[in-house]
Amino acid sequence: MTEYLSDTLENGLRVISVPMPYHHSAEVMIYIGVGSRHETAHKAGVSHFLEHMLFKGTADFPTGLALERAFEAVGGSANAATDSETTCFHSRVHPDHIAAGISLFGSMMQRPLFKDMEMERRVILEEAMGDLNESGRQINSDNIIASLLYLNHPLGQPTVGNRPAIERLTLRQLQQHHAIYYTPQNAVLTVAGPVNHDKVVAAARQHFGQWQGGSAPAPKAWTDFSGVDRPLRWVRDAGSQVSLQLAFLLPGRDSEHVFNLRVLRRLLGWGGMSRLMLRLREELGLTYAVDAALALYADAGTLAIDLAVSADNLGKATTAILEIITELHSTEVDDDELSHILNCYRCDLDYSRDQVDEMALRYTWGELTGSSRTIADDLAGIDTVSAAGLRQTARELLTPTNLRGAIVGPYRTRDRNSVEKIISEWQLVPCNP
Repeated sequence: MTEYLSDTLENGLRVISVPMPYHHSAEVMIYIGVGSRHETAHKAGVSHFLEHMLFKGTADFPTGLALERAFEAVGGSANAATDSETTCFHSRVHPDHIAAGISLFGSMMQRPLFKDMEMERRVILEEAMGDLNESGRQINSDNIIASLLYLNHPLGQPTVGNRPAIERLTLRQLQQHHAIYYTPQNAVLTVAGPVNHDKVVAAARQHFGQWQGGSAPAPKAWTDFSGVDRPLRWVRDAGSQVSLQLAFLLPGRDSEHVFNLRVLRRLLGWGGMSRLMLRLREELGLTYAVDAALALYADAGTLAIDLAVSADNLGKATTAILEIITELHSTEVDDDELSHILNCYRCDLDYSRDQVDEMALRYTWGELTGSSRTIADDLAGIDTVSAAGLRQTARELLTPTNLRGAIVGPYRTRDRNSVEKIISEWQLVPCNP
């Protein structure tokens, strides 16, 4: 069975349908190719601010409440998210009202009123304050790591922006950002569920066919993999535990290592049988939970390990994490562990076929970023993963040069000295190629 169907309207809007005939809901999703990496430092947060403003009413629905009520009337509740490279708008809708759902997003994308800007500015400032401590220092580990990995680059900026930039953004700047990036050539519309592709295209043509605009400017490329002299950032903060994030700088999503990285992420921190959970929780009792996350952009990426520990256990946890990374360099994953990880991965891919939002996300984001992969493609990619390949990827990418760390919480001077020493002395176990 075809996993998805696609067409391109005359104005350049790409339209995708994902047939899932046995479901009782549909997901309407539109992705725009704009995020925080498309911003200057002076206008940091403008993409996220603009995302908020599109919910404040349109020419067809004069208030945010009227727009929300219209979504509820078709069985949905619209939501959105902005990240480094994209902005996503989506809503579940009843299959009987797919065309109406498409029309609502058409109104939002093309005819926003930009109302209540000052009220929304206050809301966004509150959102941004959630990442700061009482002294005004950044305590969001993801933001801290990004600023270390992507120094002096838009990828290192928080998606929400910062207080000075948010406070100085003007209505004109929001409207200009909208005019430049919210164009049909920079967007993908997808409907997943019990859908008819021809009807989806017809509704898209009716409600988006008059949308005009050219291609959007490309973001600033990332080319600096040279490393920094101080790979750790420490932020003292109140609390009972210390947040520790260790992250590795990676190549982008088109890298030959991409499937190996996905499997390494699962091997390290995906479920109770992952190496991080087994070592740090089950064997050493150092933490309640530890996770590994993988983010791949067009030209760079991050593999991050996150946990919370007491200050007394900070050095022990750091040592344990680096020992696990070293083991990936020195010893191939055995057949039983690799088979288990790959089987779990295959199961998760099959389970995603039952989720209209996951299927919509897969094909909308994939088409927009030029990384479209069917589930069959992913299954074939998994079949190429080998123990030798995983070891080679770990040895090339999970290295001291690529390592950065963020430590936030009530650490002591001796804790800092201990971790700094552990990181600086980290040496990979000598091994033959």
